[in-house]
Amino acid sequence: MKFTGRNVHIGKNVKIGEGVKIGDDTIIYDNVEIGSNTIISNNCVLGEPLNDYYNNLSYENPPLKIGAGSLIRSHTIFYAGSTFGDNLQTGHRATVRENTIAGRNCSIGSYVDIQGFCEIGDYVRMHSYVNVGQGAKIGSYVFISPFTVLTNDPTPPSNTIAGVTIGDYSQVTTSCVLLPGCVIGRNCMVAAHSTAGGTFEDYSFIGGSPAKRLCDIRKAPIFNAETKKRHYPWQYNFERNMPWEGVGYAKWLEQNEQDCE
Repeated sequence: MKFTGRNVHIGKNVKIGEGVKIGDDTIIYDNVEIGSNTIISNNCVLGEPLNDYYNNLSYENPPLKIGAGSLIRSHTIFYAGSTFGDNLQTGHRATVRENTIAGRNCSIGSYVDIQGFCEIGDYVRMHSYVNVGQGAKIGSYVFISPFTVLTNDPTPPSNTIAGVTIGDYSQVTTSCVLLPGCVIGRNCMVAAHSTAGGTFEDYSFIGGSPAKRLCDIRKAPIFNAETKKRHYPWQYNFERNMPWEGVGYAKWLEQNEQDCE
């Protein structure tokens, strides 16, 4: 990939930080802000206009903000009107619609489709082919595995939106469907191929179709291959690319207790 400036379009009122690289054939529409040391690969679209752009002569693009140190891979499309924290990463061909607010250190995998009006915390990992319906609220340190769908219409087709809520530290494994209004508590795990609706309390091990609370995840017979101890809550056994890497979750939590409440 080359950063030659070939066929790069930059609109009005665009703020580009120091050390930003922009790949060929990329379009940056009006009112986009890009943090320093961000890399934007080729064929990306940042600040894609909203529907009013096409029939409203007085349309003005809502601001799009992307934090510093981000990596936006090729063919990613971000609509106008969203905010992303520092160190964002995307895979190829990810699409994020308007009015999405995301924290820092988030990863949005290839072919992920976020339908907008969503709230996303820090250190969230969405793997490839995840679909997130409007109105979803995803906490921090959440992992969502490939081919999972977060729905939002309880009586399709309708004008009602009932977004899914996922609490901090929860894991939603591959090929799950979370039904409209589903609430997953903190430190939960949804087993592969589950279809979950309703509300699940913290530390739930959830599985089945329809899904049920199988047990307290802390008592589930799932053991870490290295430590031979129960793996969940996982943050005591996994630290790669987490803010507690090299320190340990318990000590990090103690040092940051007020910020983590």
